[in-house]
Amino acid sequence: MSAAPAERVDLPVSGMSCAACARSIESQLSCTPGVDSAHVNFATATATVVFDPSRAAVRNLVQAIEELGYGVPEAAPGEDVERELHHQEYAALQRRLLVAAILTAPVVILGMWPGLMHRQPVVWIQLALTIPVVVYPGAPFYRGAWIALRHRSANMNTLIALGTGAAFLYSLAVTLSGGHDVYYEAAAVIITLILLGRVLEARARGRASEAIRRLRELQPKTARVVREAGEVDVPIEQVLVGDIVAVRPGEKVPVDGPVIEGNSAVDESMLTGESMPVNKGPGDWIQAGTINRSGSLRFEARKVGRATTVQQMIELVRQAQGSRAPVARLADVVSGYFTMGVLVVATLTLLVWLAFAPFSFALVNFVAVLIIACPCALGLATPTAILVGTGRAAERGILIKGGEALEAANRIDTVILDKTGTLTRGAPQVTDVIAHGEFSQAEVLRLAASAEHDSEHPLGRALVEYARARGAEPVRPAEFRAVAGHGVEASVDGCRVEVGLLRGRVNQFELDHLASQTKTVVPVILDGETAGLIAFADTVKPEAAAAVRRLHDMGLNVWMITGDNRLTAEAVARQVGITNVLAEVLPDAKAAEVRKLQAAGKKVAMVGDGINDAPALAQADVGIAMGTGTDIAMEAGAITLMRGDLNGVPAALDLASRTMRVIRQNLFWAFAYNTVGIPIAAGVLYPWTGWLLSPVIASAAMALSSITVVANSLRLKRVG
Repeated sequence: MSAAPAERVDLPVSGMSCAACARSIESQLSCTPGVDSAHVNFATATATVVFDPSRAAVRNLVQAIEELGYGVPEAAPGEDVERELHHQEYAALQRRLLVAAILTAPVVILGMWPGLMHRQPVVWIQLALTIPVVVYPGAPFYRGAWIALRHRSANMNTLIALGTGAAFLYSLAVTLSGGHDVYYEAAAVIITLILLGRVLEARARGRASEAIRRLRELQPKTARVVREAGEVDVPIEQVLVGDIVAVRPGEKVPVDGPVIEGNSAVDESMLTGESMPVNKGPGDWIQAGTINRSGSLRFEARKVGRATTVQQMIELVRQAQGSRAPVARLADVVSGYFTMGVLVVATLTLLVWLAFAPFSFALVNFVAVLIIACPCALGLATPTAILVGTGRAAERGILIKGGEALEAANRIDTVILDKTGTLTRGAPQVTDVIAHGEFSQAEVLRLAASAEHDSEHPLGRALVEYARARGAEPVRPAEFRAVAGHGVEASVDGCRVEVGLLRGRVNQFELDHLASQTKTVVPVILDGETAGLIAFADTVKPEAAAAVRRLHDMGLNVWMITGDNRLTAEAVARQVGITNVLAEVLPDAKAAEVRKLQAAGKKVAMVGDGINDAPALAQADVGIAMGTGTDIAMEAGAITLMRGDLNGVPAALDLASRTMRVIRQNLFWAFAYNTVGIPIAAGVLYPWTGWLLSPVIASAAMALSSITVVANSLRLKRVG
């Protein structure tokens, strides 16, 4: 009996307050029977779990999370549960901050006012104001610390609870004994400042998650389906494969499928980034999320639900944003031991200072160490950068599958470009129309296009489209006969027109000249007399040369690979500025050519669009698939360019480089901050400089470090 295939589920998690919470949940899920892998992303508040459905169910995963004291909200049909969860937690944080700020302000004023401080009645007022701050705004910290203690672990909540709890309990003991040397303002201000930091951080993380929300908003909630009784609006979930869907001008396309009736210009910018509308008619494919700009269309639903392009994009972006880059493993290892290390350092600080100073002095330094060392910035360093970077890429029509793809793309030094469909359009285009004798170019073009009007051959279709684009509207021939492998014969306007059949006198010099440019030449013969020649070629994409030049400017080594003959390959390479050419390479040998470069120590990105490119895309360090190509190529590639625009290649590599630079900056800031802050908070410099770090300043600095990391990541949203 074969094992059941593994399933993957994304669960929204409520109640996480720091990266240590995410690690605790991740560890708990990983130990759950039947779970193959688990990753919890603090930045997106999502747990991604791969499990064996024969040994575990989603309810087991939910139970494992809830045992730790966290929640897994249930989603109503069509509800954006992650967005709703973020709104709820953000609103709760704002309420707690408001209460804390209102009560803390008088505590600080009373504790620092020269004429009032240290008076016994004032101390009791401070106690009365601080208790609500600890009980309501501070409750999540103490609850989180208790849950961690029950599971024999420690996290950021542990540090905050110990720090503020020690300051409050010490002050309470002093108050009850009739003393007045209290630290109520320290406990209250620390809770308030940490809440302020979390409110600002949550707001920034909400901005960072906009990419998926924008993609979700592309697909309409209903679709207009053609039934026996007429057109009926139904929920998008009820559209079935094979349904006929009607779309009016100005409406969004609800699902994917081919047009069967009507003509219109469709705005695809939200999926591809291409600003110009694309003309669509019968046979053309339209996608969910695009906007019908002018005429009415009817099309057949072929891809519905999760199979639509926009839903696949959402899934790819979600996977990318929930992934972990290899560089993050260092942060995971360090922060995994960090909290326990901080507790040891704080305890040593307390014990050492007790030998040289009063208890109150030692307590202040103990609290300062606990507060400033909270590793929140460390936990946010990588996921926020990946969240914003992949989101920004999606907005530009670039789908990056995850953190590993980002990091690998940052190391690329060699780019291999497939020729057909990547550097070139991948379909024949008319390049030359040559008229002979008394015939004009327009006449030759109209006659040839009319003869090919009913042809299904790619050259014939290209000729008809070319003629129409230039106003030479072809007419349907009275008679039509295709001569297999040679051309067509047709009767047009009472004349016998032959296209592609060499039955007349043809200028051999012209034929040889055009053939030397790797063009396919087709003669046009009218009543036995050669009226002219039409040349076709798979033309280079207009942006190809500029994209290759940009890759060179980035210091990358660029190659072209193709199965075409060397003459054709070198002609295309010259047009785009590539000197390294691999020609006459069989499809199954493309991956071998990638391996050769890798064996020479190169980090290779392969760019392709066809089924025959899939092995090479998978073999490369980074596979970049053109979104205009096949689904197989897109599946094999780590990066997909939805527009099929070659400028997306340097753009993707540049964005990967910028994202990794931001991750390194974030990690440096988080490590440097704790490395410098902890010794100062412990009072190491006090004997020589008199420098100490008060718990209030430490809490402000801790909150500022997290905000700085998120703000630094948000800079990626401005990448052009």
